[in-house]
Amino acid sequence: MVDETTVHLEEASVPSVGEGEALVRVRWLSIDPTIRTWMNDVQGYLPPIALGDVVRSAGIGEVVESRSDRYVAGELLFGMTGWQEYVLADEGASAMQKVPAGLDGPLALNVFGITGMTAYFGLFDVGKVAPGDAVVVSGAAGATGSTVGQIAKIAGAGPVVGIAGSSDKCAYVVEELGFDAAVNYKTEDVAQRLRALCPDGIDLYFDNVGGDILDVCLAQLAMRGRVALCGAIASYNDTERPSGPANYRYLITHRGRMEGFIVLDYADRYPEAQAAIAGWLAEGKLLHNEQIVHGLEQTPDALNMLFTGANTGKVVVEL
Repeated sequence: MVDETTVHLEEASVPSVGEGEALVRVRWLSIDPTIRTWMNDVQGYLPPIALGDVVRSAGIGEVVESRSDRYVAGELLFGMTGWQEYVLADEGASAMQKVPAGLDGPLALNVFGITGMTAYFGLFDVGKVAPGDAVVVSGAAGATGSTVGQIAKIAGAGPVVGIAGSSDKCAYVVEELGFDAAVNYKTEDVAQRLRALCPDGIDLYFDNVGGDILDVCLAQLAMRGRVALCGAIASYNDTERPSGPANYRYLITHRGRMEGFIVLDYADRYPEAQAAIAGWLAEGKLLHNEQIVHGLEQTPDALNMLFTGANTGKVVVEL
């Protein structure tokens, strides 16, 4: 877990604005499980955060000073702000993107941001969700899982079953978000419950956690079932090498497919997903929930919430 031996708070001067730059005051930080993976000294889809560097994180900030034609004082920008109060936006490859006027910052980081994009492309492009599919989603009360289950229902899938870690979360995804059922992995026999809820097998398992839950779902795949590998949060804090899935052989016997994905690969198609999500929001078909944590000094605790199960919905730090 992230603690005082991992990160510390530093004070420094506000950076000076150069030609072609803008000074951005960070207002909201997106707290995502992947931040924890960037803290490991292993190569991934992005390089690890170097010792002494600001913790990498997406966020939204307000332009307070600009020497660039691209940025205007007062507008909100989205980008890799990091865990800091001020950041310089430039005009290069990592230029920050304008947040549409009138769009709430936390909402922009949730279903209109990486969370919503992950759910959309993970379901449609990777998972190939289809009407009538039996869909199982782990981490169902979290930011991505809660969005995945709702979009699966919109797509005509069913039953849509969520897996979560408390009775309150299970009730939330069924009673408020419209999942067909939910399984409490802490108190119930997950394998037994899934067999009862998906008697013909699981057509699509959207995996946010990995570990034992992935193994259970692999053993219950329907013929030509799919597994969309979004995350493996169950192992992000492991100090030993995690064991591989023992039930991968069911991919052979059931002609299944298991595919990992990184949502950044779909960046050029984000407008497609955002337009669809905007429509579902307007029609009342898609709900969202942001859990706001206040203060930059609370960011380590906010990240840890994702691993203790203390959150429901999208965790956002407001500075």
